[in-house]
Amino acid sequence: MNFSLLKTMCAIHAPSGNEAPIKEFLLSYIKKEQKNWKHKPKIFHGKGFQDCIILVFGKPRTAIFAHMDSIGFTVRYGKQLVKIGGPVTTNGIELIGSDSHGKAEAKLKITKDAHGYAKLEYICKRELERGTELTFKPNWRETKTHVQCCYMDNRLGIYNALQVAASLKDGIIAFSCYEEHGGGAVKYLQKFIAEKYKVDQALISDISWISDGVHSGKGAVISLRDSLVPRRSYIDKIVKLAKKHKIVHQLEVEGSGGSDAKDLQMAEYPWDWCFIGAGEEHVHSPDEKVHKKDIESMIALYKMLMKEL
Repeated sequence: MNFSLLKTMCAIHAPSGNEAPIKEFLLSYIKKEQKNWKHKPKIFHGKGFQDCIILVFGKPRTAIFAHMDSIGFTVRYGKQLVKIGGPVTTNGIELIGSDSHGKAEAKLKITKDAHGYAKLEYICKRELERGTELTFKPNWRETKTHVQCCYMDNRLGIYNALQVAASLKDGIIAFSCYEEHGGGAVKYLQKFIAEKYKVDQALISDISWISDGVHSGKGAVISLRDSLVPRRSYIDKIVKLAKKHKIVHQLEVEGSGGSDAKDLQMAEYPWDWCFIGAGEEHVHSPDEKVHKKDIESMIALYKMLMKEL
């Protein structure tokens, strides 16, 4: 499997609130590659969608949601930083960004304020303009078994959706914003999809984590629950189909964490949803690491489910 597309996307600067760069990349990629896809989608974006994109194939029954944004930091005043989402904070982490004076490289520094609480700062050759976004400096590593870089979460979820798109006949793929920092975009995406296409079931193409019950190289995760509890009959149907088609997978049970599913759970329209994704090591760090077998399993599950559901 060629991961050059994933490598490129992991290096695109697009933290929550500034998804425009990855949106423009995806629109360019889709318009270029769709001639090679088995079926050509309708593309919805622009006014009314902010920086989100919706692809509609044929007569859809199921929607895939994949968020485009990443975690990062915002420059406050002086050298101070404020988190975007929940990034790992370790002294010396390399960061990149740009302001009106050009590109900049910096390092994360953890200090203490007057009350003894941890304070995030950056070290840079020059002072950055307030509001500048800093993201992890990409460092792509690939072996026979693994791929590793910052922002596998969720560029790998996007990569999965694009692999499915190449052969998808009937279905919807929604690329969403804001997931890492509060969500919200899915609320209007689901409304558009439900009202226009009467679709009410979803797969969440996102990345989970390796834990005491989820192991690297043992297949993608079908999540039975996280901080939210999906409808059991829908989850059971998906697990049954995975077993029937003999696609290697793992079952996950967690009490924390969330995804675009939270907006579907709270939506004004009734949605069934299931989180399915590869597990990664070193979550929300510059070193997110995923086994290639788990990526293959994730893609196989999505291709099968978009036909069967």
